[in-house]
Amino acid sequence: MITIKELTDKILQFRKERDWEQFHTPKDLAISLSLEASEVLEHFQWKKPEEMQEYIQNHKEEIGEELADVFNYLLLMSNDFGIDLLEVLEKKINKNAEKYPIEKSKGKSTKYTNL
Repeated sequence: MITIKELTDKILQFRKERDWEQFHTPKDLAISLSLEASEVLEHFQWKKPEEMQEYIQNHKEEIGEELADVFNYLLLMSNDFGIDLLEVLEKKINKNAEKYPIEKSKGKSTKYTNL
């Protein structure tokens, strides 16, 4: 299994070989991340709830490629900004656990401020 560090190194090498770092400003990386996330959404636009499971099964590769693009920009941004994604994700999970205690939030989609 490949690690986050190894994936990041591959992406950084890919970028370096093409001299693309010059184009990867924080603004442009954030825009690219948002655009790729929107391409994930595009797969679900205009679909009825009952169509979703079959659609996902029949389009896993295409959806996976869009998710990979999102992940690519997350790794680039976290590297360029000096953010350890695994560390901040663990902290965020713990923070959310405090905001959404099981006894108040189980089975509910209510925002923490309304629990």
